[in-house]
Amino acid sequence: MKRLIWISLFCLVAPMASRAQIPADNPVSTKLRQILDSYSKNLVATAELMPAEKYSYHPTQEQMTFGKSIDHVTEVNNFACSKISGVSAREGAKLNETDKDKLVEALKASMDFCKQAFSKLADSSLGETVPWFGGRQVTRVSASLEVTNDLIDHYAALAVYLRLNGLLPPTAQRK
Repeated sequence: MKRLIWISLFCLVAPMASRAQIPADNPVSTKLRQILDSYSKNLVATAELMPAEKYSYHPTQEQMTFGKSIDHVTEVNNFACSKISGVSAREGAKLNETDKDKLVEALKASMDFCKQAFSKLADSSLGETVPWFGGRQVTRVSASLEVTNDLIDHYAALAVYLRLNGLLPPTAQRK
């Protein structure tokens, strides 16, 4: 089932990549970098937009608080992008889920770390395997897609948190 999802996603991304003005030598890794950059900006803007006193907000008891979600994205970025690049992520301090300033700083650092990891991607190495969650081995492209998909998923969820607090998400704001 997961393989079918990845194949479907690739079939959706490939035509977009071919229509965009992407250099011919690394179109897939270039598109991955573009998606990472876009959602990195969206998530950082979201973290900055939510007031500090709302970092403990969560719509239901089962959902993570806004602050815990930001911390979670940071942790996953550091782990996943270290596996994609083969470079160890620096160990971050455990942060309080209501400490907006430190959470935003850590999120920005994790996004920068991922951008460095993705900057080294080349289409020729996307089929190589890397260690992943649960001790699995996955291809570098699968790992990269999981990172970008995770950012998209978390941005969508946190955009709802913003709206439930009367705030317009970054992508819904007029430029």
